[in-house]
Amino acid sequence: MNDKIQIIAIPKIEERRGNLSVIENTTVPFDIKRVYYLYDVPAGAERGGHAHKELQEFLVALSGSFDVVLKDGKEEQIITLNKPYEGLLINPGIWRELQNFSSGSVCLVIASEVYIEEDYIREFDEFIAYSNRK
Repeated sequence: MNDKIQIIAIPKIEERRGNLSVIENTTVPFDIKRVYYLYDVPAGAERGGHAHKELQEFLVALSGSFDVVLKDGKEEQIITLNKPYEGLLINPGIWRELQNFSSGSVCLVIASEVYIEEDYIREFDEFIAYSNRK
């Protein structure tokens, strides 16, 4: 699974007035086509619960923290995101679930494509079958 996910450092400019981080097309290995963010996630709620066939995503905890549960059909890995200057690259074919959102957390998602419903695998059993065919 390690070739399908990667923690990427986001350039950080530090100064006494506050820090600044920039995400550009040189930060992520794809052209940015869509940006959205999750916030006000209620305690105990989960987001995600799907995989993509083609789309790449880059997740950043802009504020607070949350866990990303990643599954490739054989193994599971949990990554906690809690730094606004690091992001998690998730390549196609990885099931993801976002959970354990801290109060006030904000999850930024940068995607390689616009929303295309046909690219989603929303049932885990279907994901396992898809993974076994690959």
